[in-house]
Amino acid sequence: MKILMIAPEPFFEPRGTPFSEFYRIRALCEVGHTVDLVTYPIGQNKDITGLKIFRGLKPPFVKSVKTGPSPAKLFLDFFLFFKAWARLLRGKYDVIHTHEEASIMGAFFSKLHRTPHLYDMHSSLVQQMNNFGFTKSKLVIGMFKWMEKVSLNNAASTIVICPSLYEYASTITNPAKLTVIENFIDDTTFNLNMDMKKLEAIKKETGYGDKKIITYTGTLEKYQGMPLLISSIALLPDKFKLVLIGGKPAQMDEVNRFAAEQGVADRILLLGSKPPEDMPYYLKASDILVSPRILGTNIPLKIYSYLKSGIPVVATNLYTHTQSVNEDIAILTDPQPQAFADGIKAAASKKGDQVALRARAFCEENYSHERYLHLVSTALAKAVPLND
Repeated sequence: MKILMIAPEPFFEPRGTPFSEFYRIRALCEVGHTVDLVTYPIGQNKDITGLKIFRGLKPPFVKSVKTGPSPAKLFLDFFLFFKAWARLLRGKYDVIHTHEEASIMGAFFSKLHRTPHLYDMHSSLVQQMNNFGFTKSKLVIGMFKWMEKVSLNNAASTIVICPSLYEYASTITNPAKLTVIENFIDDTTFNLNMDMKKLEAIKKETGYGDKKIITYTGTLEKYQGMPLLISSIALLPDKFKLVLIGGKPAQMDEVNRFAAEQGVADRILLLGSKPPEDMPYYLKASDILVSPRILGTNIPLKIYSYLKSGIPVVATNLYTHTQSVNEDIAILTDPQPQAFADGIKAAASKKGDQVALRARAFCEENYSHERYLHLVSTALAKAVPLND
């Protein structure tokens, strides 16, 4: 099939939704389809056989796009709309595949061009308003509720990335149209073929040795729970050191200030963003991996690579995690500093080793590349049945 994909994100940047878009595209092309991707004028090109990238116009005042809703996205989405429409006017597509807020564009184009719409729902647009503190306006929130309802009801098929989104979407549209595809696929490898010199260099960088290295990867947005994590470090012995990978410079400065207030600035290493290909090494150079998320219901993308790593995982005992993670494969704690600190101590014991072994076995059984390809093909077939 020939697929028009509309992605209102900087593609590619190493963060949540762009990662998911990359693996969707690669899976679709791997099973024989072609993808014309219409996306923002920001990001790195990716060389995938079967993929062509078309970028919208870039307003001169937009230099970057932060995670979540923002005024900059309004301008970028305006140009994205017309770029996608131009592609539709140029040629025939078998399906329109949209991500996030581009779903409302897909609903419009689907009706106008009589082309099936596959909606990739990475989150609830309404919930994003709360998670990112974007607005409390009932008018704006009501508009996003309407967009979400129209998008779900219009789509011939919808991908949801976790059970919580499935439950939510099922209250709006026919559950038979939904396919749950957790973002478990990635390029991390944790095997004997790792470059041991590189691993040793990264261990040296993070201060591995007589310290217990606790690693967090991902954005430093408020909903990720950085104050909870740093406060828990203050309750741990000096042998525990925290390594943070990810975040924008202003967010890193804010974390540094809070760490100084807690008296643990000298035990926290902020490394900023790192190339995706280096992430398996940073995970392997760790003793404990943490996900202190405190808000939202979507499962963090990082959890899947954490669980595959063979390193003990500590996470908050909230639905954002527990919809896919249980106490057999991770150490779950209340979202309180003392409880999280106790969870880290448990992860540093034999209990942590046992949990990590079970987690890796679980991933090998349930998170295969073949299963991912099957699920993506299933969602596409619901949009465009094979006999069509």
